[in-house]
Amino acid sequence: MSVTTTVHLNFRDEAREALEFYRLVFGGQVVAVTCGQAQAVEHPADTDRILWGEVRAENGFHVMAYDVRENQTYDAGDRPFFVSVRGEDAEEITGYWKGLSEGATIMTDLGPSGWAPLYGMVKDRYGVIWTLDVAVPYAG
Repeated sequence: MSVTTTVHLNFRDEAREALEFYRLVFGGQVVAVTCGQAQAVEHPADTDRILWGEVRAENGFHVMAYDVRENQTYDAGDRPFFVSVRGEDAEEITGYWKGLSEGATIMTDLGPSGWAPLYGMVKDRYGVIWTLDVAVPYAG
């Protein structure tokens, strides 16, 4: 039996748009189910909100997202989490960086770092902070 972990992002009325954006950057398919489709509407404002959504790509990328419902508090905060994308191919990582950087705030330019030949941090247009780097083996 194997176990995986998947980042689950929380939004308020931006989950569908964010999932489509991540699909454009990483490829794959979007699946999104609204509260209305699932017959799980507790407040009229929730009808078109995403109850369950994901992007899954053949390259291994997988992220989930939903829209926080009307009766739930929501505060994205300043830095509640980072999404880390690691790969072995600098060209692939650079491509993801270029996609995520559109309309974003660059926090650390993509370039060499003390732990990776290529590393960068970007806050995308939805406020999600991504770290991207080329993974290297650690001497231990």
